[in-house]
Amino acid sequence: MSLTVTTWSLEQTSPSELLPAAAPEGDVRIVRAEVPSPEFSRFLYASVGGDIRWVDRLSLTYAEWQKFLERPGVETWVAYDRGTPAGYLELAARGDKGDGAPGSVEISYFGLLPAFRGRRIGGHLLSYGVARAWDLAERWPGLAPTERVWLHTCSKDGEHAMENYLRRGFKLFDTKVEQEPEVATPGPWPGAE
Repeated sequence: MSLTVTTWSLEQTSPSELLPAAAPEGDVRIVRAEVPSPEFSRFLYASVGGDIRWVDRLSLTYAEWQKFLERPGVETWVAYDRGTPAGYLELAARGDKGDGAPGSVEISYFGLLPAFRGRRIGGHLLSYGVARAWDLAERWPGLAPTERVWLHTCSKDGEHAMENYLRRGFKLFDTKVEQEPEVATPGPWPGAE
């Protein structure tokens, strides 16, 4: 069986294009995970994407996760609600390794754990993460200043994903429709529903 998947590519080309969301009520904090941790990154990836078919990284080895997380310009920003991880945003500088133009920063992953969706945390986390993409070179000497922040989202992602990106000032620059093999929703761990 196959699934028709629409993938949208969006971008910002100036920090002035960011339209920040209001911070949610309560004790919500966003903190950078400064120590590269494959275990924590895999936990976030599987917990956020388990119900929406994020499967491309599940087969990565510990060493592959570590290698990616240690790349200059890769950052993980985690939203906590009263001390509990609620979601994350992963930034990856592109261009220094032949994977895009210098000054290009990808939001490679972004999302919330299912229990935290619909609580206005996502807009705040995205706003904060995009601002960190724009000032990424300030934390990574040797990286080119950010000239573009971009991402992909698709029809498998959360129902409010595209709306959130557009509300934060992202502009659509490409759309692709492809057939993909249908895979079971893995859950945050094998067999979870």
